[in-house]
Amino acid sequence: MELNICGDSEASGSLLKQSTDWSWILKDLEATRALGRYLVQQPERPSLLLLEGTLGAGKTSLVQGIASAIGIDEPITSPTFALAQHYPQGKPPLVHLDLYRLELAAAADDLFLQEEEEAVGMGAILVVEWSERLSLALPEAWRVKLTHRSEGGRLATLNKSDQIRTQTHQESS
Repeated sequence: MELNICGDSEASGSLLKQSTDWSWILKDLEATRALGRYLVQQPERPSLLLLEGTLGAGKTSLVQGIASAIGIDEPITSPTFALAQHYPQGKPPLVHLDLYRLELAAAADDLFLQEEEEAVGMGAILVVEWSERLSLALPEAWRVKLTHRSEGGRLATLNKSDQIRTQTHQESS
C-alpha cells in the first residue's frame, strides 16, 4: 500500500505491514522528515520515541520532522556533544537526547532517566537517538529503526503497542 505521510508527493513512502512492525520505504531525507511529522500527528502520539540506526541513517531528520509538526521553528541538530536539547516552545515541548558518545549502558541509562524525569515534568515528547546504548526495558516506548537500503533511500521500521498499531492502520487504509 502506498501511503503519503505528509500530503505531498515529494515525501511519500511505501507502507509495508509486517507481523509486529510498520515499515516505510523512504526515498529521501524529506520523506524521513515527513514520517516524523506523521508520527506525532497520530491520535495516540508517542511520549517516548527511541531511534536506532547507523551514522547518517536519518535519525536527526526524523526529529526535524517531529519538531516541525509541533511548532518548533529553530534549527534542529543532533545533540551529540551537548547530549540533550530542550525545546520548551513546542506544543508539546520536545526533549532530544543523543546517546552516541555514551558507550557504557550505565551512563546512558543515568542520563536517560534524568532527562525522562524532566520530559515528564514538562509534558514533553522525549526522542532518543542511539537508544541501543540503553539497557533499560521501556515497553511503553515507540521504537523506530532506520536503515539504508541497497536500492537507495531508507527503510524505517516502527514498533509500538498492538492497540495503537491497529488504530493507525485502520485510519491509514
